[in-house]
Formats: sequence, C-alpha cells, structure tokens
Amino acid sequence: MVFDEDLAQRVRQLMKRRKGFSERKMFGGICFMLHGNMCCGVIRDRLMLRLGEKRAQKALQEPATREMDFTGKPLKSMIYVEQPGYASAEDLKYWINQAVKFAQSLPAKD
Repeated sequence: MVFDEDLAQRVRQLMKRRKGFSERKMFGGICFMLHGNMCCGVIRDRLMLRLGEKRAQKALQEPATREMDFTGKPLKSMIYVEQPGYASAEDLKYWINQAVKFAQSLPAKD
C-alpha cells in the first residue's frame, strides 16, 4: 500500500469523530468508511471521494479534480482531487464534508 500518510492523517482527523467511522485498505490505498459505506480515501497523493453521480459530475467542474478511473474505466460516482485542491485545511474539510453528506444518505451496512 502506497499512500500519502500525512494526507491520510489529515483526513482521519476530520473523520474519526463521526459515528460509524472505520478504515479499510482498498484500491492500493486507504479508505474511510461511515456505517460500512465507502466515503473517501487516499490513493498515493490523491484524495478519493465518493459523491454519487450528480455531485461527482458537478465536482468535476472544480479545479484539481478528475474522474476516478482506477480500473481503467471512469467510476461515475467517484472523483480524485489532486493536491492543489485539498492543500488548505478549509478545502480539505469542504471535500470531506461533501463525501460525508453522500455516505450518510446511504443505508448502513454495519
């Protein structure tokens, strides 16, 4: 597993106080879950977000974002945010809150 440990720790700090939080190694990185649903993660130095199709399409209009294409085929409900898009604490919190909002809309799996 190769992922930016500093970024993972920043995300962990924003996520760990949330009810239903857990971590799992996935996609060659680390994934943060809420009630068993994938929420966000870190793959190499990229922030990975699960936003749902509508929010993901809208988010792709923002700078430093791109489709998540882990399998070679874009995943319509997920995006990557490159380092300039999450550099500030405020930007990282914004993105994490977007993913949390989507994960909380899903039925719990745990």
